[in-house]
Amino acid sequence: MLGSCWSVQATELNINGLSNYAASASANSREQVTSITQFSDVVPTDWAYQALSNLIERYGCVAGYPNGTYRGNRAMPRFEAAALLNACLDRVTEVTDELKRLMKEFEKELAILKGRVDGLEARVGELEATQFTTTTKLEGLTTFVVGANVFGGDANATGDQPVANQKRANREFGATTFNYDTQLTLNTSFTGKDNLITILRVGNFDGGKNVFGGSFLPLSTLETAFQEGDEPNIIGLDRLYYSFPVGNNIVLTFGGLVGQEDMLGIWPSAYPSDAILDVTTLNGAPGAYNKNLGAGAGVTWSANGFSATANYVAASANISTPSKGGVGTAGAGSTGTLQIGYQQEQWGLAAIYTSVQNTNQNGEPNGLMAFGTQFVLDSYNNPGTTSAFGLSGYWQPETSGWIPSISAGWGYNATSYDSTVLRSVDQSTLVTASQSWTVALEWNDVVLKGNNAGMAVGQPMFATELESGDTPRDGNYIWEWWYQFQVTDNISVTPALFYLSRPFGQETPADTTFNQLGGLVKTTFSF
Repeated sequence: MLGSCWSVQATELNINGLSNYAASASANSREQVTSITQFSDVVPTDWAYQALSNLIERYGCVAGYPNGTYRGNRAMPRFEAAALLNACLDRVTEVTDELKRLMKEFEKELAILKGRVDGLEARVGELEATQFTTTTKLEGLTTFVVGANVFGGDANATGDQPVANQKRANREFGATTFNYDTQLTLNTSFTGKDNLITILRVGNFDGGKNVFGGSFLPLSTLETAFQEGDEPNIIGLDRLYYSFPVGNNIVLTFGGLVGQEDMLGIWPSAYPSDAILDVTTLNGAPGAYNKNLGAGAGVTWSANGFSATANYVAASANISTPSKGGVGTAGAGSTGTLQIGYQQEQWGLAAIYTSVQNTNQNGEPNGLMAFGTQFVLDSYNNPGTTSAFGLSGYWQPETSGWIPSISAGWGYNATSYDSTVLRSVDQSTLVTASQSWTVALEWNDVVLKGNNAGMAVGQPMFATELESGDTPRDGNYIWEWWYQFQVTDNISVTPALFYLSRPFGQETPADTTFNQLGGLVKTTFSF
């Protein structure tokens, strides 16, 4: 009987509470609670404070009691929970109805967007199914060169070859030519920080018949000139090497076909945007920056703008005969290079030392790219060792304008020859010391934004000391001028002129002159 009485009283109490809550909810439907601060008994330290706040601010479906309290710790019967849930569902229904209305209003636009998304997903799927590789990026560069050369002066040296003979030179090398050079570069990364470089290249700058390919004079070799072997239009491998970081400051590089310049910590020049003659890209020191190409390895440390590099390249590393090739042999055709440098956003400076094997023991060319007068090159074609030093730097303005970037460099080379050479060769033809220098200027955004112009002047390697002790007369100068029209982001047209004042140097007959004037138009496509 007592239990029955208690049950009745409890039921009545809950019904009264529910009545109060329902009355409050009814009042709240006319004036919803809009902020949790309206409840006097709810404080931020309550464990459900954030949840209650979200229900009020997002859905507006929470009601309190007429006295401004929420009574969060009070037990809630099922009827009271049903009332609260019903209020919230009403708000959700309103939101859903509004969403349906908006979807109906923008039905066409949503259909268009869905179609575009489906189309993009299909294209992505197609690309993924047909992609070349997930690790490799392909870049291409094609260059067309139309140009000609005119040879001047009064030199008429005798002999079978057009050495310092302007009439014969014009007759045999004076035609207008059309050549091309195409490079395909594959950049492959396996970790996101390493890089495997593979460059395939093809061209028709015939090594024995084309002036721009260096067949007549190495000084007139274009930077873009390439031909694989003796035949044009044959695809060859131009580069193959791998570089990867060790820690935060060291990069290691090695490969079966890598250039000396590929492993340097700094290239101390801001010239040029569009290279013309290869010799003007060698920082005024073509003995030290000789672009030796072959099997090699190098290490570069860099931090806070400073860098230090050591590398070794053997041009004839693939040959097993020690006198003609190998690694670390007398016939390797090797260069060992040390460079230190410092670089900031607008300027840089580097010093370099390179030990160069002139040729192998049999006097056969070893593939080194050394640019100088013909007299110097003929001398350095004898077996021996050249110690080449270079000091180069650049500065460029913060913004484009009338002030150009300035790049300058100087080189010095000391050579010692094998004893057999000293006994068998006229010592007045052996160069024991040579120098070189270059100053180059470049202006950006000339006339139109994106167009560049530049010029360079200097002396490629010229003899300053002879084994015989005689005074050399080997001086010569080289100039180049160019203007680059940027037709589109991927196409440029560059007319250029260059002039060699005395390219044969001391081999030019005494009291005579010989010079070369070249003109060309380069059209470059990058893709």
